[in-house]
Amino acid sequence: MIFTETPLQGAFVVDLQEISDDRGFFARAFCAEEFEQHGLKPAVAQVNLSYNEKKGTIRGLHYQNAPAAEAKFMRCISGAIYDVIVDLRPESPTYHQHFGIELSAQNRRALYVPEMFAHGYLALTDGAQAFYSASEFYTPGVEGGIRYDDPFLGIQWPIKVSIVSEKDASWPLLDT
Repeated sequence: MIFTETPLQGAFVVDLQEISDDRGFFARAFCAEEFEQHGLKPAVAQVNLSYNEKKGTIRGLHYQNAPAAEAKFMRCISGAIYDVIVDLRPESPTYHQHFGIELSAQNRRALYVPEMFAHGYLALTDGAQAFYSASEFYTPGVEGGIRYDDPFLGIQWPIKVSIVSEKDASWPLLDT
């Protein structure tokens, strides 16, 4: 695997290191030892699959607080998504900054999302599927969220958001 740190400290884009032959290729998609070597949390408590019927569907921005703060490892296995993370660690030099990247079945990229980052994504294609692991179990009562259209963040989504859940539309704006 090829780890490239994003502008947000502790968040990484992870590309496959393909070994090709006439059959196609082989690549390691996850390795706890390599995660630890990069200072990442390799624990997997849950693995989730999210299917998005229509392009323009947004999910997020979500996070969990302590004691169930979670790291995520995101991959798009069908279609394409625009994945966005926001640093919510007050002690971080990149506090309240965001980073976005296209993940697709075609580019086979993944994104490591550290604990205490808000996370969300926008389906760029009909039928987009995200497959991701979480280091902690979903824990009602410690979850939080930020509105995807928070003017303070100024996230430039690449296409129009056309489908959003009532819950995601009602998350608060950052109080800065």
